[in-house]
Amino acid sequence: MKTLELQFMNEEGKTVRFSIDAPREDVTEAQISQAMDVIIAANVFPSSGGDLIAKKGARLIDTTVTQWTFA
Repeated sequence: MKTLELQFMNEEGKTVRFSIDAPREDVTEAQISQAMDVIIAANVFPSSGGDLIAKKGARLIDTTVTQWTFA
């Protein structure tokens, strides 16, 4: 399973993370950056440390899960 993690800085200088499950396979760095700019400008996601004020980074996390079920 892949997850896109967006990392922002808030007014207190703390990192705020948002995770998006199953992002598009063809998403580009430029598209991610633009989306993060829109999120900051719209100011719709509150954080305990104040408004989101800057982009810190983003990363694509690819996780493999093996599950066993015992009855």
